[in-house]
Amino acid sequence: MTDAVIIDLIERDEEVVDSMMTTAIVEELLAALKQPQAGPTSAPPAPAPPAPLPPPVLTTQHRLHHPFSLVASELAIIRKQLVGLLGSAHPNLTDTAEYYFLRPSVQVRSLLILLFSRATNGITVDWQKKLWDACHERASGQRAAVDRALYDPDVLNDWHPTMPDITASFGSVFELRTPISYNQRPPYPHFPSMPTSFPASPTLLPSQLQLAQVMEMIHVASLLHDAVYDESPHRMNNETKVGENKLMILGGDFLLGRASAVLPQLGENEVVELVASVISNVVEGEMLRMEEVKTPEMGTLQGPKSVSEAWERYLRRTYLKTASLMAKGARASVVLGGCGTSDILKEAAYTYGRNLGFAKQLMDDASDYEFGLSDVRAGLATAPVLYAAEEYPELLAIIQRNLLLDGDLECAVDYVRRSNGVERTRELARRYGESARETLKLLREDEGREGLERLTGFVVGS
Repeated sequence: MTDAVIIDLIERDEEVVDSMMTTAIVEELLAALKQPQAGPTSAPPAPAPPAPLPPPVLTTQHRLHHPFSLVASELAIIRKQLVGLLGSAHPNLTDTAEYYFLRPSVQVRSLLILLFSRATNGITVDWQKKLWDACHERASGQRAAVDRALYDPDVLNDWHPTMPDITASFGSVFELRTPISYNQRPPYPHFPSMPTSFPASPTLLPSQLQLAQVMEMIHVASLLHDAVYDESPHRMNNETKVGENKLMILGGDFLLGRASAVLPQLGENEVVELVASVISNVVEGEMLRMEEVKTPEMGTLQGPKSVSEAWERYLRRTYLKTASLMAKGARASVVLGGCGTSDILKEAAYTYGRNLGFAKQLMDDASDYEFGLSDVRAGLATAPVLYAAEEYPELLAIIQRNLLLDGDLECAVDYVRRSNGVERTRELARRYGESARETLKLLREDEGREGLERLTGFVVGS
């Protein structure tokens, strides 16, 4: 079976998933526990598709060939819910949501979180307690209230978060209502006779799926804000056609606000701190980029004084803008799965995500110089240029003025093509990828780990 056929089967699988009324991942937990199934979400059902094809049956070997296939149904759920979230906020944001959230490439971060969750669930010290909590929440109706902030189609009119039924208008006197009370959760049984009806194989927790959604919102918010700042013709032609700059800013701010609102519901202080630090990292990385791209109208240019200083800036920006989200997202997924305070799995998740984030950015930067000037941006001296400057010292002057003068971009591209900059950048990316893959040896051998290994190869092209 060829790669093209496999990918086609995967895409057909996702189309079938999208055509059905999907419910939260916790339904799988409840089915295993033989609890009554909960109904579908409150979202209006989609029109029935005309005679969809049955889901293709992929062998384990074929599923592992493409990392997205292992969690295809979960990724489809994330896409559906995130488009509904942003689209329901304001009519003008619908196109923006679809443009970003429906691109499979954007979901690499969600994929990382879901695969690491799958690889570590069941081997953390508090896994059974986490599973107990998740199953009881859904059976008692508590999970529906937790999910409301993410799924409610009337999110902008959520005037009173704890009483969502009183959101129609401000036209009447607000009356005090008694909040809905939930049954007290039974204590987790700390004795050998604990019920044995938990799923036989580890699965994903609702909180881990929600974490993937939060991280996707943060990433897309950064893309929206980047689109306002980035003035290269190629990117302007694609990003700005879905909205004006003000809409981009408001859309990104809205996503960050919704992501922040969901954070406390994940139930782990460490996860809240990790995700909050990701938001600040992304902003700091963008400020660092702006500091490097000052124009004469904005002030004096502040370029690096040497190639080594340029490398330091580049790597720092790469961590803040790309690797931080992947590293801390992977770590947070393991924490939600019941990882202990000093458990090595948290460190392994962070290390893998960080190295994979650097590898991904390096591969992206190498690709920019292989397809002409359309993806090369003024003000950004990336790895291929920095490697070229090591071979051609005269390129440092162009780097110091941030590639902003007429002809600088063309000159930089010419130097890169005459040098080994692209090849060395890809080699550096592969070294980061190998470091990430080496970290996975700390995990058990299962489909989750194999999926992460495939993801590494998917990113670095090996």
